[in-house]
Amino acid sequence: MWFRRDLRLADNAALHHCLKSARRVYAAFVFDRAILDELLAEGLAADRRVDFIHRSLHELDAELRVHGGALIVRHGVAADEMVRLADELRVDAVFANHDYEPYAIERDAQVAAGLRAAGRRLHTFKDQVIFERDEVLTGAGRPFSVFTPYKNAWLKTLTPFHLRSYEVQKYHAALAPPPAPAAIPSLQALGFKQSDLDELKVAAGTRGGGLLFDDFKTRIDHYREARDYPAVRGPSYLSVHLRFGTVSIRDLARFACERSLQSAGAATWLSELIWREFYQQVLYHHPQVTTASFRPEYDRIRWDDAPQLFAAWCEGRTGYPLVDAAMAQINRTGYMHNRLRMVTASFLTKDLGIDWRAGERYFARRLIDFDLAANNGGWQWAASSGCDAQPYFRIFNPVAQSEKFDPDGRFIRRYLPQLANLSAKEIHAPWLLSRERQQEAGCVIGSDYPPPIVEHAEARARTLARYAVVKQR
Repeated sequence: MWFRRDLRLADNAALHHCLKSARRVYAAFVFDRAILDELLAEGLAADRRVDFIHRSLHELDAELRVHGGALIVRHGVAADEMVRLADELRVDAVFANHDYEPYAIERDAQVAAGLRAAGRRLHTFKDQVIFERDEVLTGAGRPFSVFTPYKNAWLKTLTPFHLRSYEVQKYHAALAPPPAPAAIPSLQALGFKQSDLDELKVAAGTRGGGLLFDDFKTRIDHYREARDYPAVRGPSYLSVHLRFGTVSIRDLARFACERSLQSAGAATWLSELIWREFYQQVLYHHPQVTTASFRPEYDRIRWDDAPQLFAAWCEGRTGYPLVDAAMAQINRTGYMHNRLRMVTASFLTKDLGIDWRAGERYFARRLIDFDLAANNGGWQWAASSGCDAQPYFRIFNPVAQSEKFDPDGRFIRRYLPQLANLSAKEIHAPWLLSRERQQEAGCVIGSDYPPPIVEHAEARARTLARYAVVKQR
């Protein structure tokens, strides 16, 4: 069993089929150098994602040992290591769950070919989504490009069968320890070091995911109203656990479906789970979106080359408090509230005129819950270049967004303490205050906090002119 984005024993599709069909099952994970070496090259030795995976593997290994197995962990190029390990263990087959990202598809094809050359097989199964690939298509048999029809078709296709759990426990007897003693290499041996997950109170593994899910169950009825306010505990915070499979999507979707019959909050959250799958099928059917706009006409846009403005955005020095607080959140914690992901992406592309790909790459390096499909889909939505994206002329006003979604300035004060003495009315646009009031509040614009790097109304006019090229035939 080759674990990847499914770091759990319970309700694991590939593990179920592996244990059910084999006399002896070994469990393995590969720290893929094709991915990790890029992180180290970018100076991310304390990467929270690697630390999260490492902690989750220790929990997984402990659970395997309870049932007579143990986790074999390798560090190398996954496409080579899995073929080599299968040969060392003299197994008949390797089992794994599907991954839909372009790199993963290519990697799995290489592993399948290497195993096949040695007379072995790679068996893969659906696990990280309810519906994959071609399971939900339009009446014409094509992939959806608009969310609402996709959601309706998704719900129409859904049956209790799709939400059932995969039984694993009754097959545990097939788990076997590796022929030689196995130990998980330390983070240091991998070239990494411990991150600040403890300080941030991010609990890894299925235990961490279970605790978050239990907490969210008590709050889900208020999700619809609370989800857009970053100072409120509204989201589920399960995104990192969905990313690495320390929770089961079937468990989450089953609860959401059952609860949605009497809860608008649960129905709204179910829609968010369906959005996740919408972007997964977009990426699978249109892998070109990783480097190009889904709507090709949007690649005619001429973006500004503005490294100083981009640096100010990255570092939270734009002079717009909600944008800067949001960037402080992602830089300090590796997480950003979903509403703020939309606000900051809109600001980068439509206030600063900078290519969405630059922002997408920055988020990819910073987010602990980074998921290629969701990140790409979100950025192309904000830039109006993607599937079912907001119209290009819809441009978020960062002050209006601040006043609406952080009305008391609680979130802003949490990440920008220099603005703490401003009132709820003043905090959203502090540059409008008199010099005397700025001094009284201990926040002088240009000294304690930067002035706006662009004027929103002027930036909006430039954006409308910039986007005019998409109307050309």
